[in-house]
Amino acid sequence: MTEFIKLEKVRKTYQMGEVSIHALDGIDFTISEGEFVIIVGPSGAGKTTVLNILGGMDTSSEGAVYVAGTDIADYSEKQLTKYRRDEIGFVFQFYNLVQNLTAKENVELASQICKEPLDVDVVLRDVGLEERTNNFPAQLSGGEQQRVAIARALAKNPKLLLCDEPTGALDYMTGKSILKLLQDTCRERNMTVIVITHNSALTPMADRVIKIKNGKVTQVTHNEKPVSVETIEW
Repeated sequence: MTEFIKLEKVRKTYQMGEVSIHALDGIDFTISEGEFVIIVGPSGAGKTTVLNILGGMDTSSEGAVYVAGTDIADYSEKQLTKYRRDEIGFVFQFYNLVQNLTAKENVELASQICKEPLDVDVVLRDVGLEERTNNFPAQLSGGEQQRVAIARALAKNPKLLLCDEPTGALDYMTGKSILKLLQDTCRERNMTVIVITHNSALTPMADRVIKIKNGKVTQVTHNEKPVSVETIEW
């Protein structure tokens, strides 16, 4: 498999008055193209900071962040904006949908800003929402709203799909269906998908598991035979 992501000695320090807070303290890992990756760790471990740096929403204080062979740590603000727009799909815990736009319009909003978008109707059908395209977010369940958010991310045809606790606001069965959708998307589209979670029970479904604690990588595990999320109980 081709190496797609490589982090080398990545540090992130926030200055709070005279106090320096080290959110990341020398992170190193690699991810291959087309892998389904779970980054797991307790609250405050630095998982979201890693995701934000990979997605170009934050920058590292030190170190190199290679994505498809290019060190995005050297990017200017303008380059990061283009990178976020063209290369990255985001799925957030609380959906972040525009409330006065329909499901279809929310997805179209993302597809209109990127270079090679996918067909919006096809993407909505793929996530099981062909009957709900004209509904507003308030008319959708939590699971349906997260499917809209995933469709919005996929419509950009991103190289990298980043998911921040995508099932955190959902019930057990709905969460499972969302994780299956993400796992299937990775396999069918050969898309690199990174999911961050505090739920270590999910790790058998990943190709690669990266454990983070106190801003450091404590373990990287490669699953030779990842299982379907449908077989996992937690």
